[in-house]
Amino acid sequence: MPRSSLIPKPITEYDLRLLRIFRTVVECGGFSAAESELGITRSTISVHMSNLEKRMKLRLCLRGRSGFALTEDGQAVYHAVMKLYESLDDFSCLISSLGKELSGEMVILCADQLDHVKQEKLAEVIQLLHDNSPKLQLVLDGDSVHNIEKSLLRDKAHAGLFPCYQQVEGLRYKPIFSEAIYLCCSEQHPFFAEDDQNINKAKLASVPAIHPGIDIDAGGREQLKKLNLAARAYQFDARKAMVLSGRYLGYLPQSYIEDELTQEIIRLILPETMSYQFELSLVTKRMPRESDKVKLLIEAFSKIF
Repeated sequence: MPRSSLIPKPITEYDLRLLRIFRTVVECGGFSAAESELGITRSTISVHMSNLEKRMKLRLCLRGRSGFALTEDGQAVYHAVMKLYESLDDFSCLISSLGKELSGEMVILCADQLDHVKQEKLAEVIQLLHDNSPKLQLVLDGDSVHNIEKSLLRDKAHAGLFPCYQQVEGLRYKPIFSEAIYLCCSEQHPFFAEDDQNINKAKLASVPAIHPGIDIDAGGREQLKKLNLAARAYQFDARKAMVLSGRYLGYLPQSYIEDELTQEIIRLILPETMSYQFELSLVTKRMPRESDKVKLLIEAFSKIF
């Protein structure tokens, strides 16, 4: 006969509390690591976990000198818990979308730090969003392009800001800003004192250069073929730090290095030929769960950018 779980139907608030603790323990990798996250002692966590196992009549995890590990049943329960909380999030989003005024979180993710011009424009967007829907809780954060794409497709974010060199099915791309990206070096690089006319293809290919880390447009790919790509930097701030080291050439937007150009600690190399176009796009899901929020975002960015 199958084992009969003691967890009642419907699930009680106490069960949900135990499941939240279980989820945190799993994601932290053990009882000790979960102490600070939960704000309770390891012995209290152990009691809660024992209660959960008794109520479920399942052995969820192994703990001892060998460390923390989930049993097969524990893995199944953890995946079910994740689905449960995703359903609760969906319910919360649905309820908040039924009201006349938008509320809850609005998540915007950026793949790069924004220069002062884009920061000012983003500030205007935030003003519009707040004035239109003051109950919204804006969340701005950074992540890799790949992770932002996943977050958008899973409705974990409402919009992303990143270049649209390749497009993913299910996402909508709206270019909002375009500028040239130039090859450059710092004052510590041997090319800094060289005249452009003395920097030929052979010299360009002889020194280390930085790959942007993501796919770029056809023009950019042709430019990269001329270089000795010996490093990788996905974000502009990391790329600028590598350029400033004096050990690498790298492509950066002029707006991002204005101060360094003025101070003459970075220079452009062959700007008429060694450049390509960078387009920043507002990326959203084609059929988002919270369509009203995404619509508001698109309208705000379209008006400002």
